[in-house]
Amino acid sequence: MALKERVGTVVSDKMEKTVVVAVENRFPHPIYQKIVSRTTRYKAHDAENNCRIGDRVRITETRPISATKRWAVSEVLSHSSKSQEVSK
Repeated sequence: MALKERVGTVVSDKMEKTVVVAVENRFPHPIYQKIVSRTTRYKAHDAENNCRIGDRVRITETRPISATKRWAVSEVLSHSSKSQEVSK
């Protein structure tokens, strides 16, 4: 069975080794055909604590790490401009 992957934006990095990633799913409404966007928030394991708010990341499904953590950050696709200013 293939592991699920999602691409989203980091919305919180206040926890140790954990980030909250918001993934937006866009789909047409079944009756009205208007594009609807639904946002789901996932808690993902970030072992090195290198993700910051606004970063675009890819998360991968993994074994349960804690009571609510079932995802891990596999790669950081792009850093936000705010996180680059803070790190300098």
